[in-house]
Amino acid sequence: MPATHDEVLAGLPADQRRALEGLRSHIRRAAPDADETISYGAAAFKLDGRSLVSYGAARAHCSFYVQSPAVVAAFATRLDGFRLTKGSVQFAPTRPIPEPLVTAIVQARVADVRAAQRRR
Repeated sequence: MPATHDEVLAGLPADQRRALEGLRSHIRRAAPDADETISYGAAAFKLDGRSLVSYGAARAHCSFYVQSPAVVAAFATRLDGFRLTKGSVQFAPTRPIPEPLVTAIVQARVADVRAAQRRR
């Protein structure tokens, strides 16, 4: 079981590693206060102790786990051409999610996490 994001990435084929390294950088820029962690074997980010987003790879694709069906639905039209699940976006390593879109999705998740904290 990997203990760090670097360990997760090191075990991947080169094309997936490059794509996910880019995704990781975009997430870090969009949420600089988030902490990198490992959750359920995936490279994850937490904000103020709460799950924010995560990423991983399968045999034939990479996944950006948005962890919010509402956020995925809100961005569905901008994610046209990517395979969407209830809480994730799947993409080919050769066709990563554009940085502005990753930034907007992460910022929406940051807003969700902060709103949940205010409700507590």
